[in-house]
Amino acid sequence: MGRQSLEAITDFVDGLPKAPSFDTGDRDSLVAELLRPPPEEPGDFGVLLDRFRRAAEKSVETAGPSYLAYIPGGGLITSALAELLANALNRYTGISGLAPGPVALEHGVMRWLCGEFGLPAGAVGVATTGGSIATLSAMVAARHDRLGEDIAGGTIYTTPHTHLCLAKAARIAGFPAAAVRVVPTTSDLRMDVGAAEKMVAADRASGLRPFVLVGTAGTTNTGTVDPLPGLGALAQREGLWFHVDAAYGGFFRLTDRGRERLTGIDVADSVVLDPHKGMFLPYGTGILLVRDQVTLRTAFTGEGDYLQDLDAGEQLPDYNTLGPELTRDFRGLRLWLPLHLHGVAAFRDALDEKLDLAAEAYDALAADPLIECPWPPDLSVVTFRRRDGTDDDQRALLDRINATRRVFLSSTRIDGRYLLRLCVLGHRTHADRVREAVEIVRAAARG
Repeated sequence: MGRQSLEAITDFVDGLPKAPSFDTGDRDSLVAELLRPPPEEPGDFGVLLDRFRRAAEKSVETAGPSYLAYIPGGGLITSALAELLANALNRYTGISGLAPGPVALEHGVMRWLCGEFGLPAGAVGVATTGGSIATLSAMVAARHDRLGEDIAGGTIYTTPHTHLCLAKAARIAGFPAAAVRVVPTTSDLRMDVGAAEKMVAADRASGLRPFVLVGTAGTTNTGTVDPLPGLGALAQREGLWFHVDAAYGGFFRLTDRGRERLTGIDVADSVVLDPHKGMFLPYGTGILLVRDQVTLRTAFTGEGDYLQDLDAGEQLPDYNTLGPELTRDFRGLRLWLPLHLHGVAAFRDALDEKLDLAAEAYDALAADPLIECPWPPDLSVVTFRRRDGTDDDQRALLDRINATRRVFLSSTRIDGRYLLRLCVLGHRTHADRVREAVEIVRAAARG
């Protein structure tokens, strides 16, 4: 089984450059087959592997160079191998005393990241299943730290472009929809610091309790970076927890340009990162960095008599006290192995390449008289539309682009206007595919 699996993986990776960008048609019979319950008797692995192949083919190709939609997750093969090793070992990492070696591997990466983001010695990091759970953990910690047990009247400040997981986290944390306040943005889609300050003051005067200010280091819509220095200063003046959603854009801080564009993130109380975006890892890897680890422990530490035999480590964190999970897999290896095998410089160079390619795509599209590009990219998202076209025209344009099956793009809506998006982030996406994508867009705009 092992040899067959590795051969299947090798065939898949080798075929990615020529793979179609999607194949989701004619799926009814396959879906019906896959929905069958498991049999009583053993099956043949070769037959099951073939069934898996056919299932995998009926999807958008998110691992290949053609995927320029949403925010790509690369699926770095060395991280996938790390996950195979970790799952084969099946170590429990919720309490460090049970697996000090595996926990140390993960904690070393977290300490490095805290340093890269300018956080102080008391900071801590924890790997999660993604940005949504990391955001939820941050909101619960902020709620407990700033409001205590009485959360009535607590308010959170966002923009129209804040990721939807923030509102979901607020709802799960016990806040009504009205508690999530939407601050206007400037013409370049950044949170208006002055408007935020006025809204906080007005809410406080009306008896509400402002407690979280959210900045975004790379919005999903356009890749825009909020004015983090101004927001951080406002949060400090008003006693607000400053949360930065850097799930998409955070790892660009490894580059010189990204470090400059993300200036101010070092004063955050919490930062969310998605290595399955900016580090090209497989889906299911998020990170929460928190300025003061005590705030996490205070919010999440629990007791159970059945844990009395377990000794907490003194040098290493007990991850079950830093988030909602008690049962926890060995998820640090998927980060540790690629970083130590390839070196940080490889990731830095790849991220620099993505910034270059997005800038090149923007310049080429903006120079086309039929195409409008409203904003230059802060990071690696380029938004555009066919000039003077209706929403139906834009949808038709997207359909023509994706119908080539050489690239796959997505759309969004900003201030009521339908826009197409091209996001350069996959580690297998290089200049040849981005330039091909630009030519496909230009040809489709004339179609």
